Amino acid sequence: MSQILALRPFVPAQDFALSKRFYEALGFRITHQDDDIAMMKAGSFSFILQNFYVKEFAENCMLQLLVRDVDAWWREMNPEALASEFGVNPARAPAMQSWGMKVGFVFDPSGVLWHVGEVPF
Repeated sequence: MSQILALRPFVPAQDFALSKRFYEALGFRITHQDDDIAMMKAGSFSFILQNFYVKEFAENCMLQLLVRDVDAWWREMNPEALASEFGVNPARAPAMQSWGMKVGFVFDPSGVLWHVGEVPF
């Protein structure tokens, strides 16, 4: 296991250009792109946005983003405004979940659901 450097999921995009703009607005930057993929990075974390879409997969794909302070992240990123700007499903503000984590929910333009959570201390 000492050889592992990263784990990067491939995230589907129905409208590749729109999804790239959405993720840039969400704070990611593109470190490489071609016609098929865009490497999206925030700090030392990244994923691969792919110019590929299967509705059933996209609408069942979920990713978890853990932040130090979910309320501060929510104010800074303003997912409600992003949802309106990009015409995606409405974001759901952070709330304590039954499993003990405070989580907000953000949908991307392809229907991928991001769980933005704060680890309890």
